[in-house]
Amino acid sequence: MRLAIVGAGATGGYLGACLARAGADVVLVARGPHLAAMRERGLTVREPDGSAFTTHPECTDDLGGAVGSAEAVLVTLKAHSLPGVAEALGTALRPGASVVFAQNGIPWWYAEGLETVDPGGAIAAHIPKEAVLGCVVYPATSLAEPGVVEHVEGNRFSLGDPDGSRSERAAEVAQALVAAGLKAPVSTRIRHEIWLKLLGNATFNPVSALTRATLAEIGASPEGRALMRSLMEEVDSVATAEGVAIEIGIERRMEAGFAVGEHKTSMLQDLEAGRPLEIDALVGAVCELGDRHGLALPHLRTVYALARLLKH
Repeated sequence: MRLAIVGAGATGGYLGACLARAGADVVLVARGPHLAAMRERGLTVREPDGSAFTTHPECTDDLGGAVGSAEAVLVTLKAHSLPGVAEALGTALRPGASVVFAQNGIPWWYAEGLETVDPGGAIAAHIPKEAVLGCVVYPATSLAEPGVVEHVEGNRFSLGDPDGSRSERAAEVAQALVAAGLKAPVSTRIRHEIWLKLLGNATFNPVSALTRATLAEIGASPEGRALMRSLMEEVDSVATAEGVAIEIGIERRMEAGFAVGEHKTSMLQDLEAGRPLEIDALVGAVCELGDRHGLALPHLRTVYALARLLKH
């Protein structure tokens, strides 16, 4: 199976490096200094234990050529980048190919007409529903410098068909990832698993960006703890309205987050680096789904409104 990774930055770079090391037929789509570095020196992954490995995968900035040659396309771009590439991606996609959307937050395919993650239906207009596979990303990674990915923890990419079935194409993609030494369970409850991760991402991320605080600092503040509890309760209320039972208690999820310690969330890292924030996919889409169920969500909506101002 030939695979293409669109948006081979931190997450996509880690994924691509693992696949390349295992001898998979994979091409990475990237651009700028990162692409130049990978072409010149290869792609290096620094592991949590202090070790590192370097691979030399095929790399390109030709999205159409890479996608058109692949049987499975793994899209690891952040959600706000998808509308801008949807037409090119859909046009290049070969018949029968799978598209795995590996993004944080509520994905564009989760429900029809979600303006926060698919404004104007730009993505849905170009990507055939039957090609879509969902993916919940668990590895924590960062781009240390062009051509170098820092792997902090985790190696699980949960896959699943949006309709809850267990398709052969999902199994084939999972098999390729498992052969690369990754955990890639095929879930018939991918919609539920999205909310399990979102319970933390929709709350810790925006609060840390607004306060510039680490998870430990938020946990050390009584007011911070109270706010996190209220936010998680509101996220849980939307999940419940969607027919999803989050399989972990709020207190347990809070403490697990605080226990991470002096860690800056990905949103805070993006803010400090001047990069666009994933606020719409992580928080805005939850509020939009809440609208559909007539839920007030006062704390979540306030945090969303304030976090959106950080982008300007």
